[in-house]
Amino acid sequence: MTYKIVLLAAALLLSACATSGGPIGGVNSSLRVVPSAELPHPSPTDQLVAGRPYLVGPFDKLRIDVFGVPELSGRIVQADASGRFSFPLLGEVDANGVPPSVVEARMEAQLRGRFLREPDVTINVEESANSFVTLEGEVVQPGVYPVVGNMSLLRAIATARGVNEFARLHEVIVFRTVDGQRYAGVYNLAAIRRGAYDDPAIYASDIIVVGDSPARRVFRDVLQAAPLLSTPLIILFQR
Repeated sequence: MTYKIVLLAAALLLSACATSGGPIGGVNSSLRVVPSAELPHPSPTDQLVAGRPYLVGPFDKLRIDVFGVPELSGRIVQADASGRFSFPLLGEVDANGVPPSVVEARMEAQLRGRFLREPDVTINVEESANSFVTLEGEVVQPGVYPVVGNMSLLRAIATARGVNEFARLHEVIVFRTVDGQRYAGVYNLAAIRRGAYDDPAIYASDIIVVGDSPARRVFRDVLQAAPLLSTPLIILFQR
């Protein structure tokens, strides 16, 4: 009975923190609950793996701008299965396996002299089809898996063959970096399955931890109260 009272008190404290957006007292001074029901959505740049240069691949969507030429700017192109795309005046452009800066240089070289004196091409990633999510902890097959289409938390865990017999369904953490800020969402798979709240969206570069891991231990006190929380808990790692 005493244990249940402690958990209930912890849950009420966490709920109050979530409402006020305050720090999590007694757990970790670098953690702050965000008053939100979902993790912030990452930009395409956020979804690139830190420290790994982005290389254009098949089916990636790119935004191309040619400075000073409105007719050639703001164009969204999608690479085909071979990593090539079509562009006005240039025809087919090979972008497979190289960073955007290389594609920019190739396009500038093709435009220079023939169509423009000093072309300035800028390429931004709109959507990458060559993106991955990491699953750790108590799943049947931990590892790195491709993000295909609109992926949710339940679908992501299914790609790792589901959870194993030791998994605690209320102890699922999704780590995400948005605009340089690191966030974590604490979810209860059982609650999602019974429709208590929506199955959250998963994006490239997310890290999903089910059950025990060094990353999970930061949330030890939070997770004790997690079974009593009726909504996801969104936490910001303060700088």
